[in-house]
Amino acid sequence: MSSPTVPTRVVLLAGPSGSGKSSLAARTGLPVLRLDDFYKEGDDPTLPLVAGSSDVDWDSVRSWDADAAVAAVEELCRTGRTTVPVYSIATSSRVDTEALDIQRTPLFLAEGIFAADIVARCQELGVLADALCLRGRPSTTFRRRLVRDLREGRKSVAFLLRRGWRLMRAERAIVGRQTALGAYPCAKKEALGRIAAAAAGRCAKPRTARTANTPRTEPSPSPASSPAATSHT
Repeated sequence: MSSPTVPTRVVLLAGPSGSGKSSLAARTGLPVLRLDDFYKEGDDPTLPLVAGSSDVDWDSVRSWDADAAVAAVEELCRTGRTTVPVYSIATSSRVDTEALDIQRTPLFLAEGIFAADIVARCQELGVLADALCLRGRPSTTFRRRLVRDLREGRKSVAFLLRRGWRLMRAERAIVGRQTALGAYPCAKKEALGRIAAAAAGRCAKPRTARTANTPRTEPSPSPASSPAATSHT
């Protein structure tokens, strides 16, 4: 059952790492909640590991604090402000907190690679305006991600190339999973149009996501489609 009407609603913006979520969010001019700031810290004992390795699997949703992210989304929708962590990908740690005040704006974006994983919960809370999954050519995503990661010095060049190749091969499976969770797959132009419609109060009907009674488990990845690990988005 939906909760009472809230003054603000959210558009969840998902998509593979490097698909252009942050740049598209900035183009809209809307307030943005960075969901990647809700990663768990590097010493968290619940962090998942890559099979057969001691490396942390940062591409698994289990490396992310979904409860804290949903709480922040709900608080923004109901009060227009919340306190969010400031996360350092380089050190895998929360280095600070900051106040996020959207001043009762009727719509904001929450973007990150795990955004689709909270579609059902945002629907249940009655705060979801739309949920989108950016998709494009895997080769383009590969190049965009590599340029960004090299610029920011996230990992060694050799590691970034290995991870990028594995993620490129897994990209269609990643988009398929996020779509199954309720995010509408689209390119940037269509995404901007849907966000504009939501801002004008013409909210598209979100895709049907799994219900609260459905187990929130991740599918077992095949060797050919498993996302790479040990690096954040």
